[in-house]
Amino acid sequence: MSETPPNTLQYRFDGPEDAPVLILGPSLGTTWHMWDRQVPELSQHWRVFRFDLPGHGGAPARPAGSVTELTQRLLATLDGLGVQRFGYAGCAFGGAVGMELALRHPERLASLALIAASPRFGTADEFRQRGVIVRTNGLDPIARSSPERWFTGGYAAAQPAITEWAVQMVRTTDPGCYIAACEALAAFDVRGELGRVGVPTLVLVGSDDQVTGPAEARTLVAGIPDARLAVVPGASHLVPVEQPAAVTDLLVRHFTTAWQTPHDTASTGQIPVPAPVAPVASPAPAQPAALAPPAQAAPIAEIAPAAVERQGQGRPDPYDAGLKVRREVLGDAHVDQALAQADEFSGDFQEFLTRYAWGEIWDRPGLDRRSRSCVTLTALVAGGHTDELAPHLRAALRNGLTPAEIKEVLLQAAVYCGVPAASGAFRVAQQVVREETTPPE
Repeated sequence: MSETPPNTLQYRFDGPEDAPVLILGPSLGTTWHMWDRQVPELSQHWRVFRFDLPGHGGAPARPAGSVTELTQRLLATLDGLGVQRFGYAGCAFGGAVGMELALRHPERLASLALIAASPRFGTADEFRQRGVIVRTNGLDPIARSSPERWFTGGYAAAQPAITEWAVQMVRTTDPGCYIAACEALAAFDVRGELGRVGVPTLVLVGSDDQVTGPAEARTLVAGIPDARLAVVPGASHLVPVEQPAAVTDLLVRHFTTAWQTPHDTASTGQIPVPAPVAPVASPAPAQPAALAPPAQAAPIAEIAPAAVERQGQGRPDPYDAGLKVRREVLGDAHVDQALAQADEFSGDFQEFLTRYAWGEIWDRPGLDRRSRSCVTLTALVAGGHTDELAPHLRAALRNGLTPAEIKEVLLQAAVYCGVPAASGAFRVAQQVVREETTPPE
């Protein structure tokens, strides 16, 4: 595999060199091979560009900490290839990249398709919990549970080779890059910005998707001014694999009829570059001869856009920043419970905590969150505050401390804060670590 600069991505091209460029963005845990069944048809009309997420499919393990950073790497790769304008279709995490492109770089985007996507993927707690599991147990628990998240039960049972391909695809991903991607999705939330997406958009979802299903898809359609919804029957989250014919047909129709061509650029969106850049390619992993057999395209339910009230942007304020940090560190469930229990007597104290402890101190740049968690755990042990220890132990795991590192912090505290205080802390920590790092059944 050829070396790539740190700010670019592993990619491949298919299709005529002089055709308009169409980019296919992958889902978390997958590789560009998830699009194998779409490429033969799409590459007859477009120059198809596929890329791998960092650490996926043999790509260099250079974690991207946010959707914005990953999008910048994609644009740097395209800049080096002379690709200025393109269509984009992204699945799940790839859909988040598509929304980022539409919102921050609209001049580059000719048309957009969002597949199994959402303006906010679940809750931040869910993705941080997934990161804790991977950090503690590796990717095997996530890999084994992937087929039930990605495919309908009937498809998984009928296609054991593809099911095993999915498991191996996740299992061979770099754990650090997977954790970073989880953190990126945990922080991703563009619900208040959908009204600024200014390109024709197809929102495509499997009818049986339990991860980002029809409800999330309708939120996208309601918020994006020029969007249409296509619901594919008999498909779950990885709909391009499970219903390849239906997805291919929808993408061809959308990008054929909804491609915005500016007056000041060539129709292909490509410009010459001074020196050719060699595409990066990795050996294809062992996989079934046919990734997904041709499926009979089922009738697609299409729904016209609906109006929605736009959410305004809040003004910058220590409280707003503090609430964001407090949720990221302690988790939505804990913060929601604390705020819900506040009344006229205690409400001011909750506001004080959010504004000053979280907005003024935890949000300072002088220490990273791992370091702040170490300091906080030590201070709680020293003060004998075991009632506050459990949420901060969970926060420490989310902030990147491993159970082994937490043990070392508590051992250090035992020397300087006293054995009785550390003994109580170990009891609490033992239970929290067991709960947070046990893989799902």
